[in-house]
Amino acid sequence: MAGNSQRKGAIKKSGKGNPTAGSGGRVKRGLEGKGPTPKAKDREYHKAHKVAKRAEKAAATKPKRRTSGDAEWIIGRNPVVESLREGVPVNALYVSEGAERDNRLREAFQLAADKGIKLLEVTKSEMDRMVGAGVHQGLAARIPAYEYAHADDLIDVAAVNAEQPLIVAVDHVTDPRNLGAIIRSAAGFGAHGVVIPERRAAGMTAAAWKTSAGAAARIPVAQTVNLTRQLKAYQQAGCMVVGLAADGEVSLPDLDLATGPLVLVVGSEGDGLSRLVAETCDQLVSIPMANHLESLNAGVAASVALYAISEARR
Repeated sequence: MAGNSQRKGAIKKSGKGNPTAGSGGRVKRGLEGKGPTPKAKDREYHKAHKVAKRAEKAAATKPKRRTSGDAEWIIGRNPVVESLREGVPVNALYVSEGAERDNRLREAFQLAADKGIKLLEVTKSEMDRMVGAGVHQGLAARIPAYEYAHADDLIDVAAVNAEQPLIVAVDHVTDPRNLGAIIRSAAGFGAHGVVIPERRAAGMTAAAWKTSAGAAARIPVAQTVNLTRQLKAYQQAGCMVVGLAADGEVSLPDLDLATGPLVLVVGSEGDGLSRLVAETCDQLVSIPMANHLESLNAGVAASVALYAISEARR
């Protein structure tokens, strides 16, 4: 009977008992495409995939550069003009509407034009809101967040210049003006970088930028979570660590380590070197004074020591 599937011989069976008549079913599915061939780096068994994975892992483990946080403001006519003169990096100059055009304001406008810094006019209320507390006198400069170097990279800076490393480490100096003065001296006397602790210490604020007279743009400044650990890392890299201390056993003129790879540690304004940092130093060096009751602040002490080291290296 037509259409009777039970009739003997009506359907041909395959070896596995599956129908093979026509082009549908299993045969049709077998003819379907599997899409484009994956890229080499996406195939797990391919060498390119393994190379890409190693690169991703290296990028993930590399320490990120720290920044000083949000951008900061320099306010007031004299501070802004002085900062522009000294080369402090400025993103933009803001002037409030109706501000009196005196010589300082005109000089600020001219310096901004010479340096290609954009000038924006805002209302006084908007200026007050942007800069917060403080007398801005109708003029403010916005400086970018500072990008710190990696502390381990400072030795590489010396290697590139084929010089013996000279690094200045700062132990809990809290006055940004002292920090700026240390950075300025470090740049002036040929140091390859400055290291500062991340906590309980001054950072690269507007005040530090200004006091450095633009030197912070010419010499790398690095932050470290643990200064003692970083000093030990420098020692393992072949550097001698020398700390400035009023009771140092070696007088600065007698320092015989000045010509080799050296890390100079400058202590805080009042307490000097912390105990762990002092114990880590290979030598403690004192600056001879005419009157033992007198002492130098951190910025001046660093300048004197760096000058002596520079003379010894000539």
